[in-house]
Amino acid sequence: MAPATRTTRTDRTTRTQAPGRHPSSLASLWRSSVGKKAVMAVSGLLMLAYLVAHMLGNLKVFFGPDDINGYAHWLRTIGEPFLHHGWFLWLARLVLLAAVLAHGTAAYQLSRRDLRARPVQYAHRRQRATYATRTMRWGGVILGLFVVWHILDLTTLTVNPAAEEGHPYQNIVASFSTWYSGAVYCLAMLALGLHVRHGFWSAAQTLGVNNPRRDRALKLAANGLALLLTAGFLSVPLAVMTGLVR
Repeated sequence: MAPATRTTRTDRTTRTQAPGRHPSSLASLWRSSVGKKAVMAVSGLLMLAYLVAHMLGNLKVFFGPDDINGYAHWLRTIGEPFLHHGWFLWLARLVLLAAVLAHGTAAYQLSRRDLRARPVQYAHRRQRATYATRTMRWGGVILGLFVVWHILDLTTLTVNPAAEEGHPYQNIVASFSTWYSGAVYCLAMLALGLHVRHGFWSAAQTLGVNNPRRDRALKLAANGLALLLTAGFLSVPLAVMTGLVR
């Protein structure tokens, strides 16, 4: 039996080391914790860039319906005549969807890996952990659910009570005129602020951008971005709910 066992092991080793059977470098990177963290960092920064642009676009609601409705129409004409009408917007959505899926998948797998590595809960939680750190996972779940609601509300107009196709200004006002839509949006934006604050700093560490000389500036940038995005996004529903925009 011993020789047969050795032969089997040799065969397995040979098959594992056979040319063309090695896993690709990208696959190996993805399977590692470092690779998953890198995917989270890059996809997170991509989504952050989108959020900044999206927030700036939302603020056009304060300049009236012609401004934001014209902006929404312009988004569908980017790339013409090389791209057909609306193609750029759909390409951007596909890229963003890929970033969201990669980010969420990496976060979930890292979380499961972390739980398997520490099956027994600590007797005392680390006091140094911030509120944003402790709620990072739940914040991601909240934001994921909010994205679904947001699409149904202002993209497909499925749950918007008085939606008008091609009239973003009117749809925003109609959505945030209901207390529940405004409450959902405000809660999600608070979760977003915490997520961005912690995520930006984590991405800097993962990508090796931070060092003792840059740490203070990076932390200020994380806090500033989180505050800017939270305030910018919250200003729209609050303006509608208080009657400033109607």
